[in-house]
Amino acid sequence: MTVPGSAGVPEFIAIGHFTIDKMAWGHALGGSVVYSALTAARAGLRAGILTCGSLEALPREVRAELETLSGEVELIIQSARATTTFTNAEVVDRRVQTLHAWGGEIDLSGLPPDWRGATVIHIAPVAQELEPRGLTRLAPHYLGVTPQGWVRRWGTKLPSRVRHEALKLTTEQASRFDAMVVSAEELTPLREPFEIVGKTGLAVVTRGRRGATAVDRERVTEVLGYPGERVDTTGAGDVFAAMLFAMRGRGEPLVRSLDRASAAAALSVTGLGISAIPTLDRVDDLIEREVSRR
Repeated sequence: MTVPGSAGVPEFIAIGHFTIDKMAWGHALGGSVVYSALTAARAGLRAGILTCGSLEALPREVRAELETLSGEVELIIQSARATTTFTNAEVVDRRVQTLHAWGGEIDLSGLPPDWRGATVIHIAPVAQELEPRGLTRLAPHYLGVTPQGWVRRWGTKLPSRVRHEALKLTTEQASRFDAMVVSAEELTPLREPFEIVGKTGLAVVTRGRRGATAVDRERVTEVLGYPGERVDTTGAGDVFAAMLFAMRGRGEPLVRSLDRASAAAALSVTGLGISAIPTLDRVDDLIEREVSRR
């Protein structure tokens, strides 16, 4: 199923599962691809998503959010028996996830040929839906990854609590990425590929309100966080990554790109779900206000 969004071939493409997130207040549309592509669209880029899932029996609120998303982002949704569904809970400042349903693997041959050379492609797995060896057919100007979904494992019977296992990528596979963004709590199982990317490209570990640490070809830059109310932290790391990839993909300087990424992530947690993803104007307004106070 293809749902047209903005006219023209997307400049920014996110690939991975869209999800149903079971929240305390109900169901929400989730998935790294959703937060990523919306961030890029609200930063002024034509954005698209390649994903898979079942459109049957979606919760009413999720269907409504998907319709809103399709007004800003072009969607290619491959049919699946189920839609990946998570429960996320915070226990002592750490996220505990439960997987209730899995949407299966994404077929990269379903990506239109003119999408494969997009300015930016964000590889955004959340639940083993993409095979790293299959990425060689992609040829974007800038290739970014948030590899969290490659370290997640679960039991054979669902629902199942999600656990993490170390990610093993070859040096060749890891070196293909121009940038990698991981959260501090996921760094341990991602240490090896993170260090490879940090030698050849840009590797960033995010630390929530404490900012982030960026390693650009072995040069370390500390990134300041931005203050603000924290209502819902879901997707903040994806917003950070998408803004960073979008800015670097269009040639923005590293420090400016990191600053915008940090500000965008801070704004994204001030509301519920995708509704709080900011425009680039709001991001720059926040930066300007904070610079004047420092």
